[in-house]
Amino acid sequence: MPKISAFQQYSDEYDNWFTINHFAFLSELEAVKMLLPVTGRVIEIGIGSGIFAKALGIKEGIEPSAAMRHRAQKKGLKVLEAVAEKLPYGDESVDAAVMITTVCFVDDVYKSFAEAYRILKNGGCIIVGFVDEDSPLGREYLKYKDQSKFYKEATFFGTQELTNILQQTGFTIEKIVQTVFGTLKDIHEVQPVVEGYGNGSFVVIKGGKKYGSNL
Repeated sequence: MPKISAFQQYSDEYDNWFTINHFAFLSELEAVKMLLPVTGRVIEIGIGSGIFAKALGIKEGIEPSAAMRHRAQKKGLKVLEAVAEKLPYGDESVDAAVMITTVCFVDDVYKSFAEAYRILKNGGCIIVGFVDEDSPLGREYLKYKDQSKFYKEATFFGTQELTNILQQTGFTIEKIVQTVFGTLKDIHEVQPVVEGYGNGSFVVIKGGKKYGSNL
């Protein structure tokens, strides 16, 4: 079952996070934008309320939560009801698939990445943005996980773990960047996006589906 109960009940609070933590959001946005292709068909897996998609120019995606799907559709986005493990797109029909803070809410990360691989064209890419469990923010989320509306059911990952799973599902790791340094309350400006991982709490991995590659 998709982990959507909190998003159904507290969609207002979800969107409010991005207002309260405006500069952290803008920093995350810049990190994703740095790795995102500028042309082609791009979909977002777990589009949520559409806040990232709208800002990134992504026009379509999937979302299992009706409350979040409705918010995204009100922004003019084309959103299908589906889960990451069973995407409603044809084989090799998409140029890029984006997952932003979605990976910790899927039921099966291996199936989710395998599905993304299936729908991507040769030469396409997956962009995975997430809070690294080994980072300061990740450790804080883990510490208070049971008290959180949104993260109670979440499964957190470290960057190396996700990198390994992406490679196991057929992807080649092309680039990793990081941002969101320090605590959220201390972020008062857009932060830099730095290559690699280990210091920033928000990490973005770009995995490529190479020409002629097969699972």
